[in-house]
Amino acid sequence: MIVRGALAAVLLLLLVPAPAQAAPVIQKEEGVRWSVQPSTAKGPDGRDYITRRATPGERLTDYVGITNLTTKPLTFKVYGTDAYTTEDGSFALLAAARKPTDVGSWIGLAATRYTVPANTRLDVPFSVTVPANATPGDHAGGVVTSIAQETIGANGQKVLVDQRVAARVYLTVAGAVAPRLTIDNVRMEYHQSANPADGGSMTVRYLVRNAGNLRLSGTGSVKVTGPFGWKLAQTGAMDIPELLPGGSITITEKITGVQPTVRLAANVDVQPVYFAEKLPAVARATNVWAWPWALIAVIGAALLYVAFRFARRRRKPTPLAKDVTP
Repeated sequence: MIVRGALAAVLLLLLVPAPAQAAPVIQKEEGVRWSVQPSTAKGPDGRDYITRRATPGERLTDYVGITNLTTKPLTFKVYGTDAYTTEDGSFALLAAARKPTDVGSWIGLAATRYTVPANTRLDVPFSVTVPANATPGDHAGGVVTSIAQETIGANGQKVLVDQRVAARVYLTVAGAVAPRLTIDNVRMEYHQSANPADGGSMTVRYLVRNAGNLRLSGTGSVKVTGPFGWKLAQTGAMDIPELLPGGSITITEKITGVQPTVRLAANVDVQPVYFAEKLPAVARATNVWAWPWALIAVIGAALLYVAFRFARRRRKPTPLAKDVTP
């Protein structure tokens, strides 16, 4: 029995840029070893990713270099697909079974399978045909090379493992651009410490969404204030990974040593980062009640003590005056 599942798919992407020449992504699995990198008709050109600009209706041509690092010929399935941002902010490509609807569907190849001789690189041309009605801004995808091999799973059954290696493709379509990050769903929780001197811990979660049409990264920080804007704590800048248009990530910040001051406010500030221009920061705030129960208990005990002493003095009988006759 052959089992096909998403967990059997291995996807390696061009994640780490190199300062000089882009290092190819290499897949190693049970004797199967190959690499993929951006290329030209004459070989790799040092690009980290395939990054192009085009106008609606334009057709581009580019190359990926597929290098067989084994001592036997390998046959690869080669195709284009779309990219998306995962929940943790990573770059990922659609599963093999999912049909692309964006830049992946614009990628065309002369064949669906290519055989690369042993210890040889094949520079495969591909085209990107931009539809006339393509939306302006960034479109992301990849050119995928894959090999499906049968292996024996832990339960003794045959499993078809689809090993994939891809070269990223970033295409910017000319037109009106709108780089924009938003902050959604800010939530805050406060938990007091057993030791009043330690204050309490605050957890702030907020969702950063790329609501524009350009890929953006950024930095985020949280400032905690009490009544009248009294600053209680502030986090350092946290890097927000690159988000594709429509992508989002939930950021969680935990801050300790925050004293309860009846009402606490968390002010979230995000600074978008775009290489072409400086963008305005976006901000959002939320509040939570944080009663200083230890202090309230001390004050309450003191008031009860004062009230008790006052009541005792009221109840204490007044000595009777003696009648002295001369």
